[in-house]
Amino acid sequence: MPADGYFLFTLVLKMAVAAGFVIAATVIAERAGAFIGSLIVTLPISTGPAYVFIALDHDAAFVARAALTSVYNNVPTAFYTAVFVVMAQRFGPWLSVATGLLVWAIATYLFSQMAWTLTPAIVANVVAVTAFFVLVRAYREAPMPRLPLRWFDLLLRALIVSALIAAVVTLSFTIGPEKTGLLASFPATFTATMLILHRRVGGKATAAVMAHSLVGLLGFGLCMAVLYLAAVPVGAPLALGLALLFSVTWNAATLLLRRAGVPL
Repeated sequence: MPADGYFLFTLVLKMAVAAGFVIAATVIAERAGAFIGSLIVTLPISTGPAYVFIALDHDAAFVARAALTSVYNNVPTAFYTAVFVVMAQRFGPWLSVATGLLVWAIATYLFSQMAWTLTPAIVANVVAVTAFFVLVRAYREAPMPRLPLRWFDLLLRALIVSALIAAVVTLSFTIGPEKTGLLASFPATFTATMLILHRRVGGKATAAVMAHSLVGLLGFGLCMAVLYLAAVPVGAPLALGLALLFSVTWNAATLLLRRAGVPL
């Protein structure tokens, strides 16, 4: 197969695999209620496949540098989440998401002007998530209607994530690891969830899912820290497995603590 044809084939395959993960995860989130849904959407179901494909095309040092960017750029996603939760109480999906994305873009730009190391990036995550957890906790309880799935909703979810994967795979060769990490950590799953659920179940129910997601979002940032620390010493494939294991363990522990009565 010619080189261009092979690249196009693998790109389409990567987009399809990642979209499949996100569709499955968001359907489960919609059926399981706000808290369980938040645990699903904060798993690395769009970023994870993106990093797998990055690791296939680049060395472990590239993956590690991209992962560090994803750690600190998790903080703008916390800003995005909090803004959406507040906006969704009164406004429609497009304005709520657009406002949140604007805040995310501004915060991402400002954060990218700083020279980050791992410890300050983790501290920034903890501070931001703690502050926004307190800010939006009043919006965490809302009924989640059970509605039939529509093909258009599934298609939109697939298109959003496929666009992210296409951008990461095609641009990573020219934009370097830092900007690749920014692309890979773009909150595609959050955006798809916000747009779809808001249209289907209303702003308050969608805001409840996103308000619950902050604890899981902190786990995602730490998951990227695991990838950063492990990529070079043990290799990208094992590091990706360790990062996924950490993310799943974090969310499982959050669920167990919640059931034990801890107000997470």
